[in-house]
Amino acid sequence: MNKAPQPPYYAVIFTSGRTDGDKGYGKMSKTMEELALIQPGFIGMESARDSQLGITVSYWESVEAIEAWKNHAVHRLAQQKGKEEWYQNYTVRISKVERAYSFEK
Repeated sequence: MNKAPQPPYYAVIFTSGRTDGDKGYGKMSKTMEELALIQPGFIGMESARDSQLGITVSYWESVEAIEAWKNHAVHRLAQQKGKEEWYQNYTVRISKVERAYSFEK
């Protein structure tokens, strides 16, 4: 996501610490990204990971769209696998973006 949409909108900030090994994580991560792209109310996503910490921020038009994504059947499966196999820890934060600006050379 290079250019910020016009506020207001919502950001779901997912920070996580991974367990060792892939265990199907890479494939599910790609599936989650593809599914999110077609969800009503989805605006965009940014993600970064190093060996210690992963951060994914997804952007949504409404809290209702966020709730629908949280309850999507395949996403719920990914959540369960995350707790069982992929994450040592994670935190989800939901914020309303009221102001945004960017710079690009």
